[in-house]
Amino acid sequence: METLLSLTVGVGLAAACGFRVFVPLLVLNLAALTGQMTLPAGFAWLGDPYATIVFGAATLAEIGGYYIPWVDSVLDAITTPASVIAGTLASAAVIVELPPLMKWSLALIAGGGIAGGIQASTVALRAKTTLASGGAANPVFSTLELAGAVVLAVLAVFIPLAALVVVVIFLVWIFRRLGRRFVGTNRFPKDGHP
Repeated sequence: METLLSLTVGVGLAAACGFRVFVPLLVLNLAALTGQMTLPAGFAWLGDPYATIVFGAATLAEIGGYYIPWVDSVLDAITTPASVIAGTLASAAVIVELPPLMKWSLALIAGGGIAGGIQASTVALRAKTTLASGGAANPVFSTLELAGAVVLAVLAVFIPLAALVVVVIFLVWIFRRLGRRFVGTNRFPKDGHP
């Protein structure tokens, strides 16, 4: 049961990494510093006060960059692979009681995969908003992404099952949108004939 719960925490943190790379790592760091989470020996550095400074500065830089039009698009190119790495790391840090090969495989597939999938969907949505508004709507989009990262990371630490529900709902929404895009929403005219 503890392994399943830790996997749920890992998935929630990884999904948050898909919205913002450093916010979930900062939340994980603060949770470890305050005793809300206990990290395994190999990941104790994530709960170090020096890591708080690094993650805090990186979080502020990332948040600020996403509020500058066109810089946000450049950041998307950088943060896409970084989100996969951060999602994998965050998942591996909290998954307990598994052999290393299984732990890292789950962290890469579940953590990195979910972080990368969410990041890819936000990149596509940002590209649409940039084209549609000339970049004017991007600060609103950036605020929603930031809120998603904070909410998911906090839920993952304190209410992991709620974080998992939010992730599943978001992934279903993404797949439905992709399905409509590739299959088409209206294969038949209104009269019901092809």
